[in-house]
Amino acid sequence: MVPHQSVFKDESKLDINYIPQKLPHRETQQRLLMEFFNFILSCPEKMAQRVILTGDVGTGKTALAQHFGANITSGANKRGLKFRYVHVNCREYRGSLSPILHRAVTVFRPNYPARGYGSEEILGTLMQVLDEENAHMILTLDEFDSLIEKEGSDAVYKLTRLQEMRQGKPQRLSFIFIMRDLSAIEKLDESAKSTLQRSIIRLERYGKPQLIDILNERVSIAFEYGAVPEDVVDLIAELAFSETGNARFGIELLWRAGKYADAEEAGCVEPERVRMAVSSIIPGLRRSELSSFGLHEKLFLLAVARYFKENEQAYVSLSEVEKAYAVTCEEFDETPNGHTQIWNYAQYLSKLGVLKTEVATAETRGRTTRISLPSIPAGELEKELTASLKSEKGRV
Repeated sequence: MVPHQSVFKDESKLDINYIPQKLPHRETQQRLLMEFFNFILSCPEKMAQRVILTGDVGTGKTALAQHFGANITSGANKRGLKFRYVHVNCREYRGSLSPILHRAVTVFRPNYPARGYGSEEILGTLMQVLDEENAHMILTLDEFDSLIEKEGSDAVYKLTRLQEMRQGKPQRLSFIFIMRDLSAIEKLDESAKSTLQRSIIRLERYGKPQLIDILNERVSIAFEYGAVPEDVVDLIAELAFSETGNARFGIELLWRAGKYADAEEAGCVEPERVRMAVSSIIPGLRRSELSSFGLHEKLFLLAVARYFKENEQAYVSLSEVEKAYAVTCEEFDETPNGHTQIWNYAQYLSKLGVLKTEVATAETRGRTTRISLPSIPAGELEKELTASLKSEKGRV
């Protein structure tokens, strides 16, 4: 048996830990980070810096920091500087400062004991090691909120006032603090708060066009050519945008949809595979919710489900669904309702999150309403609705 061709060219490019060579729509923030830390390349012992990266989940905070870390490390290497960029997720260490600092020390001293020392002792050791190595470090503390919650003001004070305890010695340690929002800082006392809030870079949520660019970039390096159609990228971008502009969620969906395509030897990632991927992450329509719909809402929704099951498209115009709805009504001996009522069904189901409606510009007739079925597999929805309608109509 000849093995089928996978849709993936290199699925590792969709892994959460992958650092892309390009970060679309974060160029300004990259330049700003480099400006803040450029002294490391020109006068590394003269100063230290503390920068906060903040933004919602999926806005690229971690990727931005790691991408910057790789770039500044390359720049330092070219100048013959001894420099390390260390990225630590505080939540992985339950927000405890001692193991976080231990991770930084082991970059230079791999055999440094994991137990037996407090955070102040480990911090002192880190600075001693940096002096001995004549080295400099940017320590990035990802999910810094968890350290604040666990350790409070004392830990922040120790980190941010470090250089004041080293008067006359070279400044060797800078920080990037990554936080979802800045509300955790309000829990700190004024002395810790004042030392922390120096340079803040805010990452705004991605818009749908930006998400399309990000997803297209990943598609080009992770999938075989032509394996992911444009309308599928558009659909995933729409879903990611609805999840607070979460690029990470969109990339996860892309990977899962590819896996479903491979499992069924589909050869390409079709919209139905995306719906299957979404339903595996986000619960779809419950039967109890389905039973609350009116008869014609169910007929309308069944028409949508059948259309997408039979046509591997991500979107359909309301006029096309209207035709399918009329056919479905005839099957169940019902008189179809008019256009205005059908439009109301679409809007109601869209508010519930079952469908997605948007106004698009048609080539020949101006503006038109188009519909997508984002999060429920069309085949499953058709099966549930058909059973519900047959029961309601008293059919076997």
